[in-house]
Amino acid sequence: MTGRMVEAVDSLLNKMEVGHDGNRKEGGCSVAAKTHPDAKMHAVSWMGSHNMQVKEVPRPMVTDPADVLLRVTNTAICGSDLHLYVHGMPSMKSGDVLGHEFMGVVEEVGDAVTKVKRGDRVLVAFDIACGHCFFCNHGYQSSCDSTNPSKISEAMYGQAMGGVFGYSHLAGGYQGGQADYVQEAMYGQAAGGFFGYSHLTGGYQGGQADFVRVPFGDVNCLKVPDGLADHDALFLTDILPTAWHANEMGEVHEGDVVAIWGAGPVGILAAHCAQHRGARRVIMIDSVQDRLDFVKRKLPGVETLNFKEKETVSALREMTANEPGRGPDVVIEAAGFHYSKSWLHAIEMKLQLETDTADMLNEMITAVRKGGRISIVGVYIGFVNHLNIGAFMEKQLTMRGGQTPVQRYWPTLLPKVQAGELVPSMVITHVLPLEQAPKGYKIFNEKSDGCIKVVLQPGATEAVTLPPAGRT
Repeated sequence: MTGRMVEAVDSLLNKMEVGHDGNRKEGGCSVAAKTHPDAKMHAVSWMGSHNMQVKEVPRPMVTDPADVLLRVTNTAICGSDLHLYVHGMPSMKSGDVLGHEFMGVVEEVGDAVTKVKRGDRVLVAFDIACGHCFFCNHGYQSSCDSTNPSKISEAMYGQAMGGVFGYSHLAGGYQGGQADYVQEAMYGQAAGGFFGYSHLTGGYQGGQADFVRVPFGDVNCLKVPDGLADHDALFLTDILPTAWHANEMGEVHEGDVVAIWGAGPVGILAAHCAQHRGARRVIMIDSVQDRLDFVKRKLPGVETLNFKEKETVSALREMTANEPGRGPDVVIEAAGFHYSKSWLHAIEMKLQLETDTADMLNEMITAVRKGGRISIVGVYIGFVNHLNIGAFMEKQLTMRGGQTPVQRYWPTLLPKVQAGELVPSMVITHVLPLEQAPKGYKIFNEKSDGCIKVVLQPGATEAVTLPPAGRT
């Protein structure tokens, strides 16, 4: 979504008179965290498009009885954070603290917390779940009904989604200040709350900071077993469960041919998971040759396709011509809405005629075999034009998408990571002090310096050189 489109959506929401829903949602948690009257901390703050700053801000405190206060030891920049970095989400506010992939050591717990204690090393799910609503009880923690008081997404989507740490006020507005009606206005129901990802998903203060408050700590914190390295545990917060979720929604199983759009961290781990689940062929599609070469080094056997050199659909048809279905069984979208490939969608997004592009979705619909499965984990925000719904219907396809219910997959994935069957740390290329977050965002966005995944370490003073992770 372009900056002009974001402004247009914000303007539209204002005209719709979507507003605030108080400081907490029924059955949920406080929106505004209490802050320490004296203690300060460093945090990565969004100050505008391409303007990330590490600022001194008030330190959060335990606010509700179910809260955990975490001292952050490792936090990562996610590909979806780049949507915020380039002003790709409505409802962002100057000073919002970003970050939804983080782990650390428990500093303090509320009176109602029973599963973790001070001193425990824990990782935190990016999606904030209450653990007791209808959706949490059915394994859809990322659609929690209690943690995102935003009304804007409900108007956009039909229902509010869950809260997300540091991910815009569409996710609940939990940075501080009142919640709004963004998601209900956009979706009809609000999503769940997410850490550090705009006020569409709650506006929760994110984890790219020295400390972070975690609501419903017993539900959203997972103890890290002794012997498991931080850099492997860290990605159980988001990108490994997201990669697994992509495979689950696509029902990837033994013998499948799987094509994946986007050779970023999620796409790479989706390929890793597909191989683990027995896929016979995995084809990775991207335009950055360095990333495709990285994939081939880390995941031998994965085939690659550079769409700058060959047109995607025709190349896939050629690559799968001898397959029984003459196309991939499963296609996975791991790139997101702001990568327009055609001049038509680029113009329509510029003219504010659509929020997202259907370029990759149409490629997937066209390329997948008849009766195939489409799985979407790349972030989309609103509406697309020119979706080839006719081909989708006539080819009898199945399409599923959604934010990952991280907590659902912990019992499955933690043992696999402990056993070395899945090695999520393979995607790390840069480990930087938190103070160098602006540099981390810049190289990640530009895909420069061989950057695939950036980990930030609060309190560190210099970059860390890592030994090769897992597969080399």
